[in-house]
Amino acid sequence: MKCQAYEEYKDSGVEWLGMLPQSWECIRLKYVAELEGDKIEPYSQHKYVGMENVESGNGKYLTKMDTTPEGLSTSFLEGDVLFGKLRPYLAKSLLASFSGICSSEFLVLRSRMVNPKFLNYYTLTEEFINQVDSSTYGSKMPRASWDFISLMGVPVPKYEDSQKIANFLDHETAKIDTLIEKQQQLIKLLKEKRQAVISHAVTKGLNPNAPMRDSGVEWLSEVPEHWEKLSRIKYISSLKGRQGWQGLKADEYIDEGPYVVSSAHFTNHQIQWDICPHVSSARYERDSNIQLAEGDLLLMKDGAAMGKLAYVDKLPDKTCLNSHLLLFRPVKGSEQLAYNPRFMYYFMQTDFFQEHIRIYGTGVTFLGISQQAIGNYRLVFPSLVEQKKITAFLESETSKLDDLEVKQHQMMYLLQERRTALISAAVTGKIDVRNWVTPESPCSRDISASLHGTSTNKKTR
Repeated sequence: MKCQAYEEYKDSGVEWLGMLPQSWECIRLKYVAELEGDKIEPYSQHKYVGMENVESGNGKYLTKMDTTPEGLSTSFLEGDVLFGKLRPYLAKSLLASFSGICSSEFLVLRSRMVNPKFLNYYTLTEEFINQVDSSTYGSKMPRASWDFISLMGVPVPKYEDSQKIANFLDHETAKIDTLIEKQQQLIKLLKEKRQAVISHAVTKGLNPNAPMRDSGVEWLSEVPEHWEKLSRIKYISSLKGRQGWQGLKADEYIDEGPYVVSSAHFTNHQIQWDICPHVSSARYERDSNIQLAEGDLLLMKDGAAMGKLAYVDKLPDKTCLNSHLLLFRPVKGSEQLAYNPRFMYYFMQTDFFQEHIRIYGTGVTFLGISQQAIGNYRLVFPSLVEQKKITAFLESETSKLDDLEVKQHQMMYLLQERRTALISAAVTGKIDVRNWVTPESPCSRDISASLHGTSTNKKTR
């Protein structure tokens, strides 16, 4: 939508705010809103809001997050603005729609001069967050102080105008959020399509008319009749892993030398070499079992990222593993590999394989799967020639789906940028929405017409 600017502007007196409409004021936050909330014990009868309950950047309340009060909490009332003061959560600001208690890492602000929604939107602007971020202190958990935030300038229109701006933003951001949600749904469908294409190709082949037979493996059901290779992973693959850290400490990391890879360095099954640490050559040579080669598969075998996968398509230098990864490399027999590494890479992405990892993972506080449980996994696979054809097909098909997903992410990013820019423009007076009115829905028009004894569907003669 197109919006006009105000007729006259003046200098706000605050460099990062710039010009404000002539009728607006720039007032310190401590005069615009009061810091509220009493520190109390987190009684279970109070509704609790933790940092996890607030979505970053848009102020949405996430009801599905299971959060538990810890230590002292802060009380708040409906209409208060909860602003996260920890650096990782500065973009978390919530307009409370109920009374309760919240994490003591929230600042509870009660607006006195502007509509609470307006204040909430203002605390979500990049201008405000960047200024707060510049003031954070502390090395472990940097946080912002009220002493600094309270002195920050706030654009203050007339109260009724701040309410109009808030209503305008409610309507417009809701439309953008709907578009973003549709992009997210499309991305989810693309991911599901990708999984389905991979699963079908590596378990049923590419010929839809191929005669089928029972595989002899319960989870697999039928496979093409000519797929005769039934095996356990441990017979066709070398499985290696680091036996503990062998005394390796973080202060041994250096700027150059062989790489050390962990699952934290995987993104979309690819190793991000620029963020991997380095170790000395002596450390690398200590264990030949965990030295990587091109074509290796890496699997996270424990922790929250259990099942996470990476394919080593290139090695910029010598590389070894950390203690939480398992290395897969095809065994060699009769002058050829037992399987195509790229085919196995796709197979390990399937729900069949990932579900096996989830089922056989053990542990109470730290889940993990043993090398034996993975090695005993049974699968049926085609000849190397057919594996190569299936791999080529999947390279082409997944590339198309991945490109589509990238485009949807780009569109979603643009929508989020538009949302942020619109909020900033409205609450700093760059656009004038005083004459904006909420568009009537067809339903509301029908109700209005019926109340006045008319019908929107009445035919004229």
